[in-house]
Amino acid sequence: MEKEPITSEGLKKIKKELEELKNIKRPKIIEAIAEARAHGDLKENAEYHAAKEEQAKIESRVIEINDLIARANVIDVTKIEKKDNVIFGSTVYLMDLESNTKKNYKIVGKDEADATKNYIYFRSPIGKALIGKNKKDIITVITPSGEKNFEIIEIKYI
Repeated sequence: MEKEPITSEGLKKIKKELEELKNIKRPKIIEAIAEARAHGDLKENAEYHAAKEEQAKIESRVIEINDLIARANVIDVTKIEKKDNVIFGSTVYLMDLESNTKKNYKIVGKDEADATKNYIYFRSPIGKALIGKNKKDIITVITPSGEKNFEIIEIKYI
């Protein structure tokens, strides 16, 4: 069983989601199925079929989260001996060499990746390009819009 790296915040987040699924969403959907069943003929009952579909999604996500928790390798970047290179969980400050704009990314696990927060999956193209690199290194990333070049300005372990 391959361990999956995750930050401590990421683990808290998926455990919270699991609790919500088990204690709130699961009971609600069971209630919705029972109510839809009470309406009679199940073949033509859209509410019943929608509720059963939602139940399958919930159960699938519960299994997925339980599996992730079982394989979780929690990495707390604040407790790692300080290094100079980019590692899982570090926040990297970059300069886009074409547009001269600054960007920053936190390197995280798959379930934590969120473009709106600049949390990027460590196995994504930019994540892979950053891991192991040092301050002042220039990295090249192939993106859908072409090749991008960045300089690593700073690496923080927060």
